[in-house]
Amino acid sequence: GLVCLGFFMVKRIWAQPGYHNKPSLTAWPSHVVPVGQHVHLQCHSHFGFAMFRVYKEHGSLVPKSQKVLSSKNFIMGPVTPAHAGIYRCYGSYHHSSTWSTPSDPLEIMVTGVYRKPSLLAQPDPVMRLGENVTLRCSSEIMFDTYILYKEGETKDPLHLVGRFHGGNSQADFSLGSMTISHVGTYRCYGSFSHSPYEWSDPSDSLKLVITGVYKKPSLLAQLGSVVMSGENVTLCCHSESSFDMYHLSRKEDAHESWLHGVQSHSGAFQADFPLGPVTPAYGGIYRCYGSFNHSPYVWSDPSDPLHLLVKENSTSCSPSPTEPSNQAGNLRSLHILIGLSVVILLLLIFVFFLIHRWCPAKKNVPIPNREPEVDGMVNREDPEVEDPQEVTYSELSHWILKQKKITPTSQRSEDTPTDSSVYVEL
Repeated sequence: GLVCLGFFMVKRIWAQPGYHNKPSLTAWPSHVVPVGQHVHLQCHSHFGFAMFRVYKEHGSLVPKSQKVLSSKNFIMGPVTPAHAGIYRCYGSYHHSSTWSTPSDPLEIMVTGVYRKPSLLAQPDPVMRLGENVTLRCSSEIMFDTYILYKEGETKDPLHLVGRFHGGNSQADFSLGSMTISHVGTYRCYGSFSHSPYEWSDPSDSLKLVITGVYKKPSLLAQLGSVVMSGENVTLCCHSESSFDMYHLSRKEDAHESWLHGVQSHSGAFQADFPLGPVTPAYGGIYRCYGSFNHSPYVWSDPSDPLHLLVKENSTSCSPSPTEPSNQAGNLRSLHILIGLSVVILLLLIFVFFLIHRWCPAKKNVPIPNREPEVDGMVNREDPEVEDPQEVTYSELSHWILKQKKITPTSQRSEDTPTDSSVYVEL
């Protein structure tokens, strides 16, 4: 009898408020609950409590007063902004009016009360090991508080006071030097200090990735790096490491597409990224990365860049924007060839004109007068004759004398020279 009395006395002492027999209160699936959803509040205890009470501090709606639960679970919902706040639970034994010490406070955050903000990483969501990164949350709504939430993180989310700038409000969460512990999926919320448990819709998720942990893979294009518009292009990323995932980035945008790694016959692992029929807009600088399933945000070094050039078809009238320098060079060469051809043609025409003018003039030249020959014959003296009294006779052609008369050149063919001669005494 004394043993039983002592047991009940100890049991009652444990149940007195202030003793370290408090239960614990958790929320499932999360203490961050969107408007309209349900949440399960669960009380846990190692003291074998038969009943539980759940209180909401400073609340104006259910559970406004204490509620006695016959089990450990309490379903609350559909959730409204009025459900946001701090909750505690108490435990009690059968046939006892004494309740335990309250549990630690559980904050229920109701989201979707305001429009979502935006979240971005500066300078980039894909960062090398050791680089500094900052996450900026901003909104057109003048929130005075911003909350940065990381999925799967057991620590309390980060809170920052919003700064007003250019008609917007924003908060910069500096994460410092990038390490593996920083990787993961982030979202941010906006709130006001007068209602700290009522949050906005979450921002779009931001995946923060670290690179440079593993050896780089290789990237190549199956048809070559220079292709024609309309061709089906496939980029192949392969590595000697057995990566589970491969990621393709274009122009530093590292979340464009990714596929599971596939083992090839040569023993290397690879993934094919089909781009389909390409246009000049697909041209750019591509890189690929590798990662494992157990750490999807820890990537390898990037592959060497692949410069993909997409040319327009020859039937297209517009020049390809990817090769303006080559087109300009071809135009200059064409202009030079046309100019040289025109100069050569003009020279040929000029030479032909000179030849044409010179040849008729040569045909119309008259037969030269033979009078000088006559004069030479008349004036010629025989050097061997020294006698001044000796008479010298010269024979003059009658036809030559006849030419002294002015006659048209066209009549020369009609005049027949005769054999008559005239002797002149000199």
